[in-house]
Order: sequence, then structure tokens, then C-alpha cells
Amino acid sequence: MHRVMVGVATMVAVALVAAGCGATGGGGGGNRLSLVAYSTPREAYAALIPAFQKTAAGKGVSFSQSYGASGDQSRAVAAGLPADVVTLSLAPDMDKLADAGLVAKDWSSGPDKGMVTDSVVALVVRKGNPKGIRSWDDLVKPGVQVITPNPFSSGGARWNVMGAYGAQIEQGKSPAEATAYLGRLFENVPVQDKSAREALQTFVGGKGDVMIAYENEAIAAQQAGQPVDYIVPDQTILIENPIAVVTRSRHQTQAKAFVDFLRSPEGQGIFARKGYRPVNPQAAGADRFPRPKGLFTIDDLGGWDQVTRTFFDKRDGVMAQIEKQVGVSVGS
Repeated sequence: MHRVMVGVATMVAVALVAAGCGATGGGGGGNRLSLVAYSTPREAYAALIPAFQKTAAGKGVSFSQSYGASGDQSRAVAAGLPADVVTLSLAPDMDKLADAGLVAKDWSSGPDKGMVTDSVVALVVRKGNPKGIRSWDDLVKPGVQVITPNPFSSGGARWNVMGAYGAQIEQGKSPAEATAYLGRLFENVPVQDKSAREALQTFVGGKGDVMIAYENEAIAAQQAGQPVDYIVPDQTILIENPIAVVTRSRHQTQAKAFVDFLRSPEGQGIFARKGYRPVNPQAAGADRFPRPKGLFTIDDLGGWDQVTRTFFDKRDGVMAQIEKQVGVSVGS
């Protein structure tokens, strides 16, 4: 089991709504790109954008930025939020934009399959690990408070759910036993924030004994200095985060150049320094991340289409039933 001492700083998760030229326009006038992103990569883009602006392709390009829960951001773009580049937590959130004609139907083609970063699900604990959290089994013990966001708004929460479920399968449990584990797990969740970043704020604010989170959130926390540790369980899921240029963007050339930069060795090296696992193996730092021996993918669990129907259908899904049992709304 890989265990790293990390720190976390209180990070502000206020979404910066991108200014644009109207509901059907691109991201703004001139060479201003609007980046709409899920909640966690703010610190990475604070370094990536200036680096891009120093390149020939990025010269004279400015940015507006919006960060929030992945599902909320996808719906906002579909509803008219100006965007040139969209990066989300989940492929299904991007697929919804493709279905609406807002990103290319083949956004997931190419060697990176439309992804810009990878990560894994980790367990973040208080410094010194006073509750002795070592594995998924410890999260369902009596008296252990677990922080994770609401899976009906947060893409990170869906990764957490499938990481927890899939870990049980990897340990030889049956699907029924793995589903029962999820029920016990969410009985230990005292609050479900809208996004992964809001959940981090809740945890560093003092609530909970352990937080299920992206590995990169734990590393960002380390770089900011709050006293927590994190554990990458032996059985965990590979997180894959997509990116795409919006078809209605008025700045296609600049937007595509920005996405190309993010996938370049330089851009991926910056992501690696911010705690993300690069999708480009040539990036500096790509070899710093150990591979958990029980690493699995969403495809190992049937793929997002099947997983979404089985687990996240708001009427009949596994998580809808669990949320009903614990008294949490899944929304309309």
C-alpha cells in the first residue's frame, strides 16, 4: 500500500463564471478564451495558462475561467454558458455536450482517447492517521466519518463510488456484496457537498475522519501545507479526465493550440508537478507515480454507459436507493 505524508491548504472553490459574448457565442472577444472546468484543477491551470501564453501559439491569448461540479458545468455549457475549451471529470458529462452538438462527436478519438489527465482514488486522513485508516474496510467501521461529495452533482463523487465498489470486486466480493458495502459506506457520510473541491474544504475545515478524493487533490493539499496524510489503496480505480474544444468557439485555432499544449510534454509536466498522472508518458515526472497493484478502470466495471444506468439513474439506480435510505436528495 502506497502511503504519502501530505498537507492541505484551505482552497477557495468559488466558480468564476466566464464572461462571453452571449449564450450562443464563443468565449469572448479578441483572443480571449473561456475555459470551463470541473472543480479541482484550478491550481494546475494557474500554472498552465501563463506557460501557454509564453509560447508562440499562446502569445496575446487571454483567459476567463469557470470552475464547478462537473455535472453542473456540463449542464451550464449546454444551457449557454460561453465556453471555448471544456474539461470535465467524467466522459459522460462530455458525451452530453457531444449529443447537443457542442463538442465533436469524435471527441474521444485519438491516442489519448480525449483525456488530458489521469489520477486515482485515494483516502485522505488527518495527520498521524488517528483513526488508523489503512484500507476500504476501515471506512465502514462504526464511528468513522467519511467525506465524499454528492454523486448526482460531482463527477469526483462518481469516481469515488466506483472506486469503492470496484475495490470490493477486486477483493473477490460479489456484486451484491459490493453494493451492500456502498450502503454501509454512505451511512458513515455525514454531509455530501456539490463538488470535490467543496468536499476538500469541508474536510480541511475539520469535519470527518477520512475523505475519499482524487490523488491529485491530496498532492495539491501537500503543496499547500495543511496537516493530512493520504493512502492510495491497493485496489483503486484509474480516473480519466476529458477535454474538448467547443464547436461554437469563435477562436478554434487558439483553443486547439491550448489543448495541444496541455497534452504536450511541457504541459503534462506541469500537470505532473500539480499531482496529476500525465497521459503523455514523455512528460517529466510521469514516472513518479507508483501503480497500485489492484488498479482497475471504469471499463472493467462495464463502461460508463452501463455504470451510469446501474448506479446513477435518479429513479432506479443503486446510488438513488442508497441516498434515499440515508435521506439525501438526488435532485430532479
